[in-house]
Amino acid sequence: MIIFTFLFVLLNLISYNGSMGELELRKYLKVIKNEKYYHDWFELVKPILLSDEFQKRIKFKHHHNSVFYHCILVSYRSYEFAIKHNVNPYNCAIAGLLHDFYPYAWQDSKSLKGLDSSYSKKIGVKKKFFEKHGFTHAREALENVYKYYPEYSNERIDNAILRHMFPLNIAVPKYKESWVITTQDKIVSVKELLGMY
Repeated sequence: MIIFTFLFVLLNLISYNGSMGELELRKYLKVIKNEKYYHDWFELVKPILLSDEFQKRIKFKHHHNSVFYHCILVSYRSYEFAIKHNVNPYNCAIAGLLHDFYPYAWQDSKSLKGLDSSYSKKIGVKKKFFEKHGFTHAREALENVYKYYPEYSNERIDNAILRHMFPLNIAVPKYKESWVITTQDKIVSVKELLGMY
């Protein structure tokens, strides 16, 4: 199953050439579509998932997958956790989906071909240590949310996006939702690195 999932994501990463409609998107989400809360989660995040700008993250590399896929997993796992632990599931679903919605790819990959060169302009640029991706992308993601999805912004979602890199970024998460996104991001990332997603 792990190999099949990896190959499925890799094929989509390479072959994606434009916007997906809802049916195509649902096929892409088959890893979680049989999960208990999938349908309610999908209805919350569908407008973002169907937007052209968010779908461009299919081409942004993240561990062994894409930023698109990673954010979906963090969003769904955060939503599921929130329901089970009396945290706001809407805030967790949205913050999880947008936590890595930074404006530029930071890793080179063949899949970036076909995107406007502005998406890859920061690849290979030398930066000071504290200006590297791990330290800056949370703020860049939040600024990008303000640009493309301001209607989804609220204090708790914004804090969850901005603080999700704790403890690398030393600003401590302020709300329960922020802690959920921070934790689920780490869990999903480790599972991705181990080939479990």
